[in-house]
Amino acid sequence: MRLLAALTMVFGVLPLASATSTCRAARPTPAASNEKEMEMRTNQIIRLKSVACKITYLCVTILWTLCFSQSVANAQANTTKYNLYFGDLHNHTGYSDAYEDSTPWEAYPAAIAAGADFMALTEHVSTSHAYEAWTMDMGEWADLRAAAAFYTSPKFVAMPAYEFWLLANNGEVNVYNTPEIPDKMSIKGPERLADFYDWLAGQPGAIGQFNHPLYVSDNFKDYRFYNETRDVGMNLLEVYNDEFYEDSFIMALDAGWHIMPSSNSDTHYSDWIAGHELRTVLLAAKLRPDDLYEAMSARRGYATMDKNLRIYYTLDGAIMGTILSEPASSHTANIRVEDPDAVAGDLKDAVTLIEIISDGGAVVASLPLDSGASAQTINWTVSGLPADAAYFFVRVSTASNDVTGLAGVTAWTAPVWTGR
Repeated sequence: MRLLAALTMVFGVLPLASATSTCRAARPTPAASNEKEMEMRTNQIIRLKSVACKITYLCVTILWTLCFSQSVANAQANTTKYNLYFGDLHNHTGYSDAYEDSTPWEAYPAAIAAGADFMALTEHVSTSHAYEAWTMDMGEWADLRAAAAFYTSPKFVAMPAYEFWLLANNGEVNVYNTPEIPDKMSIKGPERLADFYDWLAGQPGAIGQFNHPLYVSDNFKDYRFYNETRDVGMNLLEVYNDEFYEDSFIMALDAGWHIMPSSNSDTHYSDWIAGHELRTVLLAAKLRPDDLYEAMSARRGYATMDKNLRIYYTLDGAIMGTILSEPASSHTANIRVEDPDAVAGDLKDAVTLIEIISDGGAVVASLPLDSGASAQTINWTVSGLPADAAYFFVRVSTASNDVTGLAGVTAWTAPVWTGR
């Protein structure tokens, strides 16, 4: 009935069925055969045909609009919009080997006061009984988790985690999103890295990060213990932690690992967040623990040595961290970079170069920028990227990053893997 009323308002007549009914009621008698009455009947028929055409057109238009609107709604429903969340995934307190007597109950509120969106406390634990004076005990682990639960809010995510020390130059791995810690002496021997990866992959939802690859490690035995099952549990690698590890990042990618880069302070002082300009950035729908852990597991983020550098990168429409299901004959990257300080006129934060990096660290495309162009939001689309590459990630340089104060490389995104 609403549609009938709408049609009447639009056309000034009733729809076809009602108009036809009116016509029948006014049907002329056989006696009405003069020329004037015939002309009136002819005009009425013409008018009815016109109304029918208009109604048909309107119905088709309505149906098309409804179908198109539903198509748009479905497309929007299938496209997740991600926010950028800035934080630090590697920090310590006095519960392990911090240089000052401190607790998680001090660290998390300090991070909140410094404006972080999230922070992980990653106290040391060891695969053996060695160095127990510098490692967290189980009571402290329970208290760390309690503090994280207390300080997590709609505006801040406090992550309880630990740094697992494998000893014997096997490196250290941060472990997130699991309450479980391997039993002492359960992971040992020359194949302990492989055993640890297997243990981690068996913990539902657990997330691993390769820490400082050349400190107490030699690139985790050159990342040679990769397999698809272990790949599920290892999701990040520190591309910066007191020094650059870009070569290690590329080595791990070329070995087959699907990981995102992170940039963390690894602070052992009571200067959480406020004392450091570098950040790990996670792309997530909302600022909630489950959303951030999902972003880490999906390798959806980037590492930056500038505390507010904003990067958005897609390949063939897929967001950073995505593993494409099928290889394509060519690839197109869309990159958006913005530094709010540079836009506001602080040219020491100006973006000077954007590069697309592929297998083996090869630069496959680059965009040099002058100070004028870098003092605004930069949008760059690159088509025709090599079809035979396994991955592409974005590297951004600035006039002066916030950590070293030197010009050069400042940020790295997670790759998009091409499916090859």
